[in-house]
Amino acid sequence: MYPATIQKLIEIFADFPTVGPRTAARFVFYLLRKPKEEIDELISTILNLKKNIKICSFCFNPFENSSPETKLCKICSDPTRDRSLFCIVEKETDLSAIEKTKKYRGLYFILGGIISKLKRPLRGYPELEKSRAKELVERIKNPQKFGFLDASFKEIIIATNPTTEGQITTLHLERILKPLKTSGEPAEPIKISRLGRGLPVGAELEYADEETLKSALEGRK
Repeated sequence: MYPATIQKLIEIFADFPTVGPRTAARFVFYLLRKPKEEIDELISTILNLKKNIKICSFCFNPFENSSPETKLCKICSDPTRDRSLFCIVEKETDLSAIEKTKKYRGLYFILGGIISKLKRPLRGYPELEKSRAKELVERIKNPQKFGFLDASFKEIIIATNPTTEGQITTLHLERILKPLKTSGEPAEPIKISRLGRGLPVGAELEYADEETLKSALEGRK
């Protein structure tokens, strides 16, 4: 129906989260109406995204590449953060939403994936394995390996979204994390908590207002 170049770009945009073919087509025709200078700026910005942005070696949060030696994002490299608290979120926008509340001062981990109720396998959870479940356990057990010499996690907050998929993922994470113990002497079980009431079932963290998130953080259990 469309010229090959337009169709190809529609297919690329349609792969974006929550974007269908109709919305993707609107994006393409919107770009066609823009002057060349603005298109050049967009292309340059996309290229710089891959060039200037690094992924934190600990929490997987993207950050501006200030120097080749820098491996940790600003949150992880901040010595004032509480290194006894560890919060697991699904994606980068969830981390940003929690940070805006200014109620949490611990470290984070971006899981990068959840278990789908529609594709739940008969055995195991390969979807979660494709995320960062192994990396998650490694960071909790050996934070010193990533430069956190004074870290000893006493509480892990599972801040997955209150959706069906998020709840399934939370249950599986709890089974993985339950055997873990603090690194101090004597070693004790690490407290596993969830966000408290305030978040409606089926909602997404990135769309919750700051007051609702504050209530959820304060009421975690």
